[in-house]
Amino acid sequence: MTFNVAKCSAYARGLFLLLLLSLFLTGCTGGRQAAAKAAESAEAPADSLKALFSLTIYSPDGKTQDLDAVLFSVPNKRYRMELTGTLGIGVASLLWLEEGWQMVFPTEKMYVKGAGYMVGLLNDPSLPLVHIHQVAGLFDGKVLPEKFEVKATRDSIGADSVAMKIVDARESSGRHFTYAEKNGEVQWLEMPGRDGGTEKIIIEEYKEFKGIKTPSKISFVRDSTTFLKLRVKKVNRGKSFGSGTWRLNIPRSYKQI
Repeated sequence: MTFNVAKCSAYARGLFLLLLLSLFLTGCTGGRQAAAKAAESAEAPADSLKALFSLTIYSPDGKTQDLDAVLFSVPNKRYRMELTGTLGIGVASLLWLEEGWQMVFPTEKMYVKGAGYMVGLLNDPSLPLVHIHQVAGLFDGKVLPEKFEVKATRDSIGADSVAMKIVDARESSGRHFTYAEKNGEVQWLEMPGRDGGTEKIIIEEYKEFKGIKTPSKISFVRDSTTFLKLRVKKVNRGKSFGSGTWRLNIPRSYKQI
């Protein structure tokens, strides 16, 4: 069962942050604090990445929300993400630059601004802080944190009767996590959730995009319940983006959160 985007204004912020928080479970790169200003005029260098993907969000009442998304990325430099629903109606936009970031929710006519690599609102559960550099890592084939310490390993047998290696680890921030690896590919990644439960990423399929093996079909599970499914459609690298990509216009009538 699906519901129309026109009815989802109350959900827009939650949907967008749900995506960010889900992607937050994957990848790990560095970041640094910066002064607040979200404007950029130069074109991106040719090491940029553009990813097209779709997602299905499962709400507790059994309804689903299907969205399309695009990510423009110059790793560790700047990011632009757009979410659209039925008939291409915009649901949310994010622009992150080293000088500052902006997040806009057109269906609610609201926006939020900030600075630094942590995106969201401090002490506000509706827009919790997330590490923006971790968002783009998945689309560049980065599933595990960049730096982590293996604490223990054990052998196991998967549902297909193929041997897997289970690894307990701790990343440099101190966060503990567990992952399963089979034939050199991460099958799932699990860690403690924000509310004391468990959150798990299940990678159902890998594909090669421009020579880089990338998770292409992913389920996000919280306490045994799937809340998000993501399918990567296309990833292009070495793209140059026009300066308009790095501008996000906010109408004067919009209210700042």
